[in-house]
Amino acid sequence: MKIVETVAEMREVAACAARPLGLVPTMGAVHAGHVALMDRARSENETAVTSLFVNPKQFGPSEDFDSYPRDFARDLAQFEACGTDIAFMPPVEEVYPPGFSTSIDVGPIAKRLEGASRPGHFMGVATVVCKLLATVRPDRVYLGQKDAQQCVVVSHLNADLNLGAEIVVVPTVRDPDGLALSSRNVYLSDDERTSALVLHQALRLGERLWMDGVRGAGEMKARMREMIESDPAVRIDYVSIADLESLDELDLVEPPALVSVAARVGKPRLIDNLILE
Repeated sequence: MKIVETVAEMREVAACAARPLGLVPTMGAVHAGHVALMDRARSENETAVTSLFVNPKQFGPSEDFDSYPRDFARDLAQFEACGTDIAFMPPVEEVYPPGFSTSIDVGPIAKRLEGASRPGHFMGVATVVCKLLATVRPDRVYLGQKDAQQCVVVSHLNADLNLGAEIVVVPTVRDPDGLALSSRNVYLSDDERTSALVLHQALRLGERLWMDGVRGAGEMKARMREMIESDPAVRIDYVSIADLESLDELDLVEPPALVSVAARVGKPRLIDNLILE
């Protein structure tokens, strides 16, 4: 596995790489969800690239940039075990050199849900992903369904700016009890981890209501909220049922619809979702 740390070298290496080339963007703290992305990229491309960059521009002033879990040696070992050909791990000053002032706003879809709770977050995501795609020029980019809104944002960015990649969304990887894997799960105590299970349980409740014929989003969200609020350790940020493309909140649920939740459980803020097809 070749480790690349500069934009200039990454461009040169990517230009000479066998095609198709698949890119998995990560911020490290690798777990089985990342492994699923890397395995998919390895199986579908001649060249597999995984990036490792903790992007400061997608963290708010009071968020956990400084304490975000970092173990780059472990991450690189995981990349290599998954068959990554090229690990792109630039330092912050390489991605955002002195004088850098450009940012990308993808419009209303970035202002809802996570965007409303974390102002500026998706501007930071869109900017760094645009830079990654412009540098690596991948044929395919692999993203996890757990970050559903991020998938929508990157898809719009890719289409609007003619970046030319195929966006491949890989299903959420969960522990056997249903908890969606997240780098921030390491912050959870044993009791908090048990409490966090209510998020997936609420999503499944919404799914069951849909299958039982309920079509009113208000009723579905109220039932889901009631379930989550039954655990005092969980503090709801939002419960949403939205159109999968526009992310507009729905009154009458018509598929494809994104059912998503966000809540704080102890220190970490967790998100989860499922799609009604």
